[in-house]
Amino acid sequence: MKNILIIGGTRNTGYFLSQRLIAEGHRLTILNRGVTPVDLPDSVHRLICDRTDARQMHRTVANRDFDAVIDMALYKEHEAETVVDLFRGRVDRYIAISSGQVYLVRDNANRPYVESDYDGDLIPEPQPNTYDHEEWRYGMGKRAIEDTLYRAEAAGDFPVTTLRLPMVNSERDTFRRLYGYILRVQDGGPVLVPQTPNHPLRHVYGGDVVAAIMTLLQDGIGQGRAYNISQDETLSIAQFLHLLGEAIGKKPDIRYIERDTLEGRGFLPDCSPFSDLWMSELDNTRSKEELGMNYTPVSEYLARIVAYHRENHIEPPVSYRRRKSEKALGNQNK
Repeated sequence: MKNILIIGGTRNTGYFLSQRLIAEGHRLTILNRGVTPVDLPDSVHRLICDRTDARQMHRTVANRDFDAVIDMALYKEHEAETVVDLFRGRVDRYIAISSGQVYLVRDNANRPYVESDYDGDLIPEPQPNTYDHEEWRYGMGKRAIEDTLYRAEAAGDFPVTTLRLPMVNSERDTFRRLYGYILRVQDGGPVLVPQTPNHPLRHVYGGDVVAAIMTLLQDGIGQGRAYNISQDETLSIAQFLHLLGEAIGKKPDIRYIERDTLEGRGFLPDCSPFSDLWMSELDNTRSKEELGMNYTPVSEYLARIVAYHRENHIEPPVSYRRRKSEKALGNQNK
């Protein structure tokens, strides 16, 4: 049994991780703002804290000891500096969730990205107050976090591992992106997809992220290493939608429309969030060779997610609000 702290841990993948840790008998503490309601057994200790506030973090955590810390909600460089100050020399393992976006701000890196593609020249900063700038800032922020953590690891007494994730498909996706596709296929109307460009999809199932974290905790491997955690299959958006249709039992009606038209009418990214140009595509070879990862086939996890949504009442996402207008545009482009 290990004494484990999860930072975050109640919304999406973190929820399933906490359930797995509880089931395996670990002593679990969860630190977050306490905003998301969640059913947890009394044995789980809750720490209510704004992790963006360094003083709060020190007051809340400084006198507590943990074997491992799993950080599911690390977004700013100063937050990384805080956890280094707090946990250096005090934990056996620090596992941080990073993002494939660290590669999307690289210049001239080729898909699918391998871990060594982290190093190299970066793209210029996009024009401020644009969507590209927002996404660039996210990728640069994740890089600043990783740089801070690995500097601490190199200096000693901070045994860190980072997991770089692409789009995570999960039953509890907060943004309900996959659920939006499910609703569109189920209603039988046209599914609007931009004609070009559409990068190949190489996502990951949330359960496989949990499996990777459990492997790191149990086997004590991977210290000082970064790992891409990603499904085996590389799919076009059409292939993905047809697999989803098979899980639903209905063939998707895909309509390809000029990206400029969809953007100009305000349909993107809502109508097809997986067509976003800021989507990473990751090579998972290192995680399979070093962690022994076996990834859930896409058809299998889509069936699980579809079944979950059939069995639970979930409100349609905000991205579904203009569905009537989507259908009208799609029917003009048969």
